[in-house]
Amino acid sequence: MIFLKPPPLLLLLLFLVLIFPIISSTSTIIPQQFKEAPKFYNSPNCPSTTTTNSAVHVAMTLDATYIRGSMAAILSILQHSSCPQNIIFHFITSSSSDSASILRATISTTFPYLNFQIYPFNDTTVAGLISTSIRSALDCPLNYARTYLPIILPPHIKKVIYLDSDIILVDDVAILASTPIPNDTVLAAPEYCNANFTFYFTPTFWSNPSLSLTFSNRKACYFNTGVMVIDLNKWREGGYTTKIEEWMELQKRMRIYELGSLPPFLLVFAGNIAPVDHRWNQHGLGGDNFRGLCRDLHPGPVSLLHWSGKGKPWVRIDAGRPCPLDALWAPYDLLKSSALFDS
Repeated sequence: MIFLKPPPLLLLLLFLVLIFPIISSTSTIIPQQFKEAPKFYNSPNCPSTTTTNSAVHVAMTLDATYIRGSMAAILSILQHSSCPQNIIFHFITSSSSDSASILRATISTTFPYLNFQIYPFNDTTVAGLISTSIRSALDCPLNYARTYLPIILPPHIKKVIYLDSDIILVDDVAILASTPIPNDTVLAAPEYCNANFTFYFTPTFWSNPSLSLTFSNRKACYFNTGVMVIDLNKWREGGYTTKIEEWMELQKRMRIYELGSLPPFLLVFAGNIAPVDHRWNQHGLGGDNFRGLCRDLHPGPVSLLHWSGKGKPWVRIDAGRPCPLDALWAPYDLLKSSALFDS
């Protein structure tokens, strides 16, 4: 009897068929390894966090998809801080993911001296409130975790900076943290009053008299929720999470916007936020949500670069099609090359 040797491609396909169920049933794997970042020290004039309320609290979401961006963002924050040891990071991860322990280990290995906490976010908290948007990435439950920061974070934390994972700081985060928030406002962010505000809501919203009157007594302007300074106590006292959820519930009944978690924030806060200089959110560097075309910086100085939009710098760099401004992100990339994986 003659046995024919199966071709290599067939063997590979058989292997994938057999092994895929095993991979699918195990923990999420982060297929990236990162170099250890240097330790950053406080300058001599930094106040002690044990005797003063001088800690700077930074909150970010953390997941396997954007972990490379998060690593670069953390490095940039520490590198440009005059008091890096006074920064406390608060990372929000999905409780439904199996990768939380791996994410923790990745952060600890890359930043051995980092002062951080990880908090699980229950996807079911918001899953029933999410409506489909123009880009599927915006529908991830973790994208809505910023709405629940005052509930997730411990009560003793009174003020926090929320940052997206696709940012790079080139200035001291303590300056942003010192943004004054007046008594009649809850959060601070750069506003963009030249943007077409009507674009963020559907004709259904604007044609409904009771809904369009939402902004009648406010000078409502667009702001990007990827960079916010939040007074957590005022948020808690005002029940603003519930107010945002009410708009999301209405969106499920009648489509009043198209763009993920941003419009509910605009509905609740636009026209009543503390101003922050535009230098703290040079946003839109990822391009539009459809094509992800390259964009230039806005005029003026820069303290924070934000690759909001479809295109992410690490994806474009790996694909060999970087935008010119992606060169500003690359120096903070801690990814090990494949040649260093075994080193």
